Amino acid sequence: MAMIRMILAVRGYRGRAAVIGFFEVLVWLVAVGQALQHLHSIWHVLGYATGFAAGNYVGVWLEEWLAIGLRVVRAIFRNGSAHRGVQAAQLLRERGFGVTEVQGRGLEDVVEILELVVERRNVPEVIQLLRQVDPGVFISVEEVRAIQGGYVRPGGRKLPFLTRLRTLLVRLRV
Repeated sequence: MAMIRMILAVRGYRGRAAVIGFFEVLVWLVAVGQALQHLHSIWHVLGYATGFAAGNYVGVWLEEWLAIGLRVVRAIFRNGSAHRGVQAAQLLRERGFGVTEVQGRGLEDVVEILELVVERRNVPEVIQLLRQVDPGVFISVEEVRAIQGGYVRPGGRKLPFLTRLRTLLVRLRV
């Protein structure tokens, strides 16, 4: 719970972090209370330490599974493959992703740079589509703290109307 709480807090989900923090402290008080009552027993101490380690492992696994947050995916098509950048942008747009295309200059040639802001759970799909067009594409992925305006694919949500409602409220500045 501590791992998920910290990640949510860092990403700005204060309410969710507070709720998890509440339950985290309840569990912690009970567990520490039991451990302190049985400090003479190596099995209780080892059990507490094992539970703590297991909680960290499960927390990291759960956070990866939840895939909370947004990522910027940047793809650079180079070495004469800039036209593939246009093809990749078209393919990504057909799949519902918002793509920004920028032309640049690399060491040897003109490059095509694609930038996308996607939900973290969609990053593997985007990378697979980019590699499908050009297996040698340079890809970087970065965490996003906040966005304003623009387009982020709302697909994949269980309640997509909430995404549309949030977008409308942001536009109306409510």
